[in-house]
Amino acid sequence: MSFSHLGLSEKVLAAVAATGYKTPTPIQEQAIPHVLARRDVLGIAQTGTGKTAAFVLPMLTMLETGRARARMPRTLILEPTRELAAQVEESFIKYGANHNKLNVALIIGGVSFDDQDAKLMRGVDVLIATPGRLLDHNERGRLLLSGVELLVIDEADRMLDMGFIPDIERICKLVPFTRQTLFFTATMPPEIRRITEQFLSNPVRVEVSRPATTVATTTQFLARSGRDGAEKRDTLRRLIRSAEGMKNAIIFCNRKRDVATLHRSLLRHGFSVQALHGDMDQSARTAALEQFRKNEVTLLVASDVAARGLDIPDVSHIYNFDVPIHPDDYVHRIGRTGRAGRAGTAITIVAGSNDAKAVAAIEKLIGQTIPFMDKIAGTSAEPQIEPRHEPRQAARPPHRGRHEHQRRPQQPERRPPPQQQPAPVARIEDARPRRAPQPVRKPMDDGDASHLPAFLLRPVTLKA
Repeated sequence: MSFSHLGLSEKVLAAVAATGYKTPTPIQEQAIPHVLARRDVLGIAQTGTGKTAAFVLPMLTMLETGRARARMPRTLILEPTRELAAQVEESFIKYGANHNKLNVALIIGGVSFDDQDAKLMRGVDVLIATPGRLLDHNERGRLLLSGVELLVIDEADRMLDMGFIPDIERICKLVPFTRQTLFFTATMPPEIRRITEQFLSNPVRVEVSRPATTVATTTQFLARSGRDGAEKRDTLRRLIRSAEGMKNAIIFCNRKRDVATLHRSLLRHGFSVQALHGDMDQSARTAALEQFRKNEVTLLVASDVAARGLDIPDVSHIYNFDVPIHPDDYVHRIGRTGRAGRAGTAITIVAGSNDAKAVAAIEKLIGQTIPFMDKIAGTSAEPQIEPRHEPRQAARPPHRGRHEHQRRPQQPERRPPPQQQPAPVARIEDARPRRAPQPVRKPMDDGDASHLPAFLLRPVTLKA
């Protein structure tokens, strides 16, 4: 089937033909007719399958009639990250080349409020926003959502991971209940299912692959390493240097500070590398992405802010420097390679038992076993967990459960000095002072003067 059979307008078909696309992807083929029929759509598809065009193309067709009013956008697209929002704006510019009067506004953080307010004042047909900045404009009274005819919630599972679900619920209550809603996600955790049941009305479910599946064209491996950061960085450098057919690569870390540390390390070792994480300002993030897209740098070290929705079509390798905490993140990370039918390679560094447990959860989610690499740049594939600590383990004292003669050399018994020994505790009766016993007097004879008073019988000292 070609795009001409989906019901798109002539202007949109001409723009699609100009980009070189001839055949729609499965998600586009199934979703576009339902969007044009004004049905709510629940789209479930793995990343890199053309979800963005599945809602951009029919929206352009529907927006050819009508006109936007000041501060009241006609359509609203919610994205979890600034990069993805900017990417959707680029899609509207590319496919809307023949729509001269179409106004598109991007409302994201890191950009001046005044510039965004000026765009809203002129009237917006398509408003692309991140939830936080959108609510900021609404609370300031600069934006009214009562005129929204079509609401798109993209990468909904990523919204959940980033804590945006309360914001999504607030926004859904601000737009008219008669709106049309398009809901796209790659996975369906219980919280996402609850949102779809609450805010979608009799949606058409479009599922082109089972939830949490990986791209078939991506080859996946595991690589063992020690837990120490220096050992992991050394393992990563060996993997990069020994990679076959590597054009460029994205390296994912779990924490922003690890992104900065790894970026500095790779620079010191002579690699062409840039960093991308959430603490960077918008201009620096945009510049880093542009350098990577234009192949001005070979490596991009990133946090999960770059894991979802980035349209960099020709990434040959993905390296997980850290095993992702959430199994769903693994699917989205490695989805940056193997796009549009191209072959890709994804390698995850495993260091210690905690990483092994996380890998087991990933394998359970994706329904397949990820093999370990037989040989990593000349290093044996045997586990190398904390080799630096092995001498310390050999010098540890024996366990307490062993015999006394094994324990005494390690812990000699300490006895208090003789002078510090406590005195024996005596009975109270023995501790009391007692009077000396009186001698027993013998009874006197009858002839004795026993009739005299006793005090007269006491001895008297005579003075000389």
